[in-house]
Amino acid sequence: MSVPLSLYVHMPWCVRKCPYCDFNSHALRHPTDPLPESAYGGALIRDLEHALPLVWGRSVSSVFFGGGTPSLFSATAIGDILQAVRARLRLLPGAEVTLEANPGSADSARFAGYRSAGITRLSVGVQTFHDTHLRSLGRIHDSLQARRAVELALESFEHVNLDLMYGLEGQTLQEACLDLEQAIELDPGHISLYQLTIEPNTFFAHQPPRLPDDDSIWEMQQALHALLARAGYERVEVSAFARRGHACLHNVNYWEFGDYLGIGAGAHSKLTLPERGVIRQTCLRTPADYLESVGSDAHRKTSPVAAEQLPFEFMLNAMRLVEGVPVSLYAERTGRPTEDLLEGLSRARQRGLIEEVRGRMRPTPRGLDFLNDLQSIFLH
Repeated sequence: MSVPLSLYVHMPWCVRKCPYCDFNSHALRHPTDPLPESAYGGALIRDLEHALPLVWGRSVSSVFFGGGTPSLFSATAIGDILQAVRARLRLLPGAEVTLEANPGSADSARFAGYRSAGITRLSVGVQTFHDTHLRSLGRIHDSLQARRAVELALESFEHVNLDLMYGLEGQTLQEACLDLEQAIELDPGHISLYQLTIEPNTFFAHQPPRLPDDDSIWEMQQALHALLARAGYERVEVSAFARRGHACLHNVNYWEFGDYLGIGAGAHSKLTLPERGVIRQTCLRTPADYLESVGSDAHRKTSPVAAEQLPFEFMLNAMRLVEGVPVSLYAERTGRPTEDLLEGLSRARQRGLIEEVRGRMRPTPRGLDFLNDLQSIFLH
């Protein structure tokens, strides 16, 4: 059983914690506080060395620096980490290496430095080009900085992703469409389009903003998807739209139930082991705890994925892809027979949520609109 492997590197710091963010990110005490680049870089490599026996001999198809705000780290620090990774893992020729960047920490020399360090793809967290909405989202950049950051990214990188949100407090349909039109005008190869949702344990969960109603959200979604289609962006995944050849391969590996090794504070892993099957791992979340314990068994918690959970785990990911996956992929990625899925597939087809075309199972348009209902069918 051959399962592709990706590497995820978590950089946990940001200048300010956004009120909607439920990721493992930690605001600096002061924006000018120095990052512990050397200490954290060293910890990442100790973390990787500790995990090497789990992935020994395997090749890595993609690397993703996520956060937090990875672009707070210098190009030199990112380059040192990548060099150390390459010394310990075999990266496939042409491996995609992505770094998330905040428009508030963008300049041409910095982006060119990331390119020289080995980054091949930049993901720019714009969220909106509307200054009032940027402030309500707690972003540290303004609309001019957002536009300039994407322009600079496109000067240094062939592959650029632009993150955009809709359904914001007080946002009108016209404003949402204008946001997307400005994004399309910049012409990135990939646009991630997310509806703002209120997640537990965030500032917005305690002081929720007044968001547009469901009918308004639906109208926005339909209009935005139509705009993207007219501009030549294909819908790859629920929230991902890309021109041909520009989809994020790292994320596609997630959706196709590939393996990924996560290093860094709060990083998650999903790995397939010859005799243990599929396991999940989580590193300690807080940077201080992680730095103190990394390299010991205490910093990484492991739990097996039971066989009866695999249909849900697999479909939770695979059914996010608009074109779905081959039916045979379930057996290839889990080592389990496709019969595990038959009852759920039958129920999903009866409800009009899934279809099978030329050996591929994929969500119908209704299935994409009611994705939670589709995925929950496969819960044990």
